[in-house]
Amino acid sequence: MKITELLKDDKPCISCELFPPKAGSELQNALKIVDKIAEIKPHFMSVTYGAGGTSAGQTVAIAKAVEEHNIPALAHLTCIDATGDGIEGMLGKFRDNGIQNVLALRGDAVTDKPREFMHASDLMRKISASGDFCIGGACYPEGHPEAGSLDKDIENTKKKIDAGCEFLVAQMCFDNNIMYNYMYRLLRNGIDVPVVAGIMPVTNAKQINRICELSGTKLPPHYRAIVERFADDPQALMQAGIAYALGQIIDLIANGFKNIHVYTMNKPEVIGGIMKNLSEIIK
Repeated sequence: MKITELLKDDKPCISCELFPPKAGSELQNALKIVDKIAEIKPHFMSVTYGAGGTSAGQTVAIAKAVEEHNIPALAHLTCIDATGDGIEGMLGKFRDNGIQNVLALRGDAVTDKPREFMHASDLMRKISASGDFCIGGACYPEGHPEAGSLDKDIENTKKKIDAGCEFLVAQMCFDNNIMYNYMYRLLRNGIDVPVVAGIMPVTNAKQINRICELSGTKLPPHYRAIVERFADDPQALMQAGIAYALGQIIDLIANGFKNIHVYTMNKPEVIGGIMKNLSEIIK
């Protein structure tokens, strides 16, 4: 199923993200995680690349496993070191394995040297020409760190839509007011494709500080106080992180924002805790 069909439904759509194991790790462990999360029945699962696209083959294998559970997979594809022939080859693998949905991303550039695909919009144009895939893209409620301004970032987002992007998955955001303001800005600029809000339950204090530093995402003071209070107690921090994320999700749904993407860091218990506590809300 194409994800745009899911996003048209009036009911809330709760999805989550997986990432392949690091190089040298067993793929089998990641497939076990797929099995556990599939039992929880998210509406779709996205499957990332490793750094620099190093785990592309594992991305295909994991996305195929997701599809075999009758859950749509959203396979990531990045510009890094990509060539026209290489992209066609990957799209062929997606097609052969029943993968219909692609999240096209620039990826984290290792160098500034010219590449065949410099921007996500270049990659989207290439994928769109194949005519087979439902294309998603990333968006940044607080602005991409390299864009210079939120207005400039929204201009770049508009280029993605013009290149064939059919829906957007938002970078994690810990303040819903930022998300609501961002939606207003998108609509004001003529961007009206479905947007999936990104939510990350914080389960590791050091990890979230690093993620915020790299992404430019702000951790509100009241949430930072929670994270610092439970930083040395992993189980308490997970419980607190899930509770905070639930508060965000319920607020989003109550205000008409029905599509939510949960960044689980490959922890089935995170999406499991969220889905269990939303059972009556999303039925």
